[in-house]
Order: sequence, then structure tokens, then C-alpha cells
Amino acid sequence: MYLRAVHAESSIKSILNFIQTNPLGVLTTAIPSSTYPFLQSSHIPWVLDISDDPGAAAISNLDSPTQRLEHDVMVLFTGPHHHYVTSKFYTETKPATAKVVPTWNYAAVQVYGKATIYFDSSKPETSSFLSQQLRDLSGQCESSIMGYTGQDGNPEPWSVSDAPERYIEIMKKNIIGIDISIESIGGKFKMSQEMGIGDRKGVIEGFSNLGTDTGLHIAEMVKERGEMKDQSK
Repeated sequence: MYLRAVHAESSIKSILNFIQTNPLGVLTTAIPSSTYPFLQSSHIPWVLDISDDPGAAAISNLDSPTQRLEHDVMVLFTGPHHHYVTSKFYTETKPATAKVVPTWNYAAVQVYGKATIYFDSSKPETSSFLSQQLRDLSGQCESSIMGYTGQDGNPEPWSVSDAPERYIEIMKKNIIGIDISIESIGGKFKMSQEMGIGDRKGVIEGFSNLGTDTGLHIAEMVKERGEMKDQSK
């Protein structure tokens, strides 16, 4: 991922929070195989262990039985709101010189690391890992995404124990678990920071006037990231 300094996120806390808020990541692997493409990408929800920064997920669509992958893997997380930016939003530069082009605003985090694969649920270590991932992943999604906390009138969250134990054991036979030890991580918030104050105001107004949830979110992010840039000078 190309990172211009003006778009790069330097706060690890902010990057990790982004992953927790947007847990569906695209895992890219490079696995030699005579039957499958060398490069594959899979959409997988992840659980982040803040203590030592690994990601972990339970999935069922990788096809290699390797315990430890030889090559690094990459996971790309993207924010839910992104949008095309028309040059017409640049209300300062476009009328003055017309030297502007359209672009796209978005936020993303990219993770590189070594992956360990857990694929045989008959082994105690794998069974334990998969059980923990099922509990952690469902707990995270039920509470943070669905808002099911069982408190303040909110519904009780679904838990693994709600399903028959035998059923879960059968399901675990069709699940592959992945644990990634993170070796490098980078965050990018491309929200018109490269533009001057006048053009950013035009972008904020333009997106606000769209009247959509995405437009309002992008407008707020452009405002927030622009202020951060100005304060860092």
C-alpha cells in the first residue's frame, strides 16, 4: 500500500482501533499448489489480540494443510465509507487554475505477518484454538456490531454454548483457524489532507450536500483529518 506522509496514520492505537471497528479483512496468501492459484484472497473476520498484536480468525476456505505458511501473508482492512471525489468540490483551486483532477477518499489498514494454520480439529491444540476463536469472534461481533450486550435493555448476545455441543464439534471439522503474528502494520486515511483549507472546505460542503450516510461520514472525516494536519504544522 502506497503511503504518502500526509495520509499515513502514525498512531498504533488508532490503527488497532480501526481493525477492531472493521474486523472483516481480506487475507492474501501465496501458497504453491498444483490445483489452486498461487495467490488467493479471502474475506475473513478477525479477532485482534492487543497484548501481543496477533490477529486470529476461524475460516473454511483455505485449501492448504500447512501448519506454518512459508511466505508472509497480508491482511487488508478497509473502512465502510469511501467515495469518489469530483474535481468540482475543489472550490478554491478549480476556479483559479483548473489544475485539479478527481480522486477517491478512503481509509485502510494493511497488516503483514507470519501465519500458523490450525486445520485438524481432532488434535487437542487445534480443537482448543478453534473453540477459543469461535467464542471470541462471536462475542466480539455480537456485542460490538450487533449491540447485543444484555444490558440497558439490549438483547442477550448469542454464544457458542447456545448451540448443541455435538453440533459445534462437527462444525469445527470444517473450520480452519489462522493465527498471524504481526510483523508490520500501516494505516492510511486518505481524506483530502493534501488539499488546501479552501479546497477542503469545498469537499466537506460537497459531501455534506449529498445527504447520504456515506457523504456525511466522509465530510466529518475530511474535517477531522484536515484539522489534525493543520495542528501538526
